[in-house]
Amino acid sequence: MANKTGTAMAPLRANREVMAFDPFRNLQQRLNRLFGENFEPLANWPEENWSLTTWAPACDIYETTNEVVIKAELPEVKKEDVQVSFENSVLTIRGERKLSEETEKENYHRVERSYGEFTRSFTLPNFVDSSKIKAEFKDGLLRVTMAKREEAKPKQIKVDIK
Repeated sequence: MANKTGTAMAPLRANREVMAFDPFRNLQQRLNRLFGENFEPLANWPEENWSLTTWAPACDIYETTNEVVIKAELPEVKKEDVQVSFENSVLTIRGERKLSEETEKENYHRVERSYGEFTRSFTLPNFVDSSKIKAEFKDGLLRVTMAKREEAKPKQIKVDIK
């Protein structure tokens, strides 16, 4: 049955068409047309953008029988640069990773890690007991432990047989 919508795929004529596909072919020419100016190859750029962008630390969230736990990776962040707050069922982690002042900016060849302020917010389930939230910071890992309310914990019910 023929496809009348015009969306049928044409069969490949030869393996050469698959091998020749190069999504970056003529990329420089297409960029020049798109922006209307000539860009130098990236390798010839004299300096990189030194703006400090925001970043979001990687987090794991898991639940046990008695608690909900959030682990956030905060390498090279000082304890005093981290704040944890809880308001309206939302747990917020804020902080800042600062670029080391040991080395002057002019001496860096490349900066690939992100620096600056970060914020992560998580809406918590209503069974979290907000009066029993603990935050511990050790070796670049922030661990926030939130106890579950007693009524949310699983219970075993004895079944009587008559």
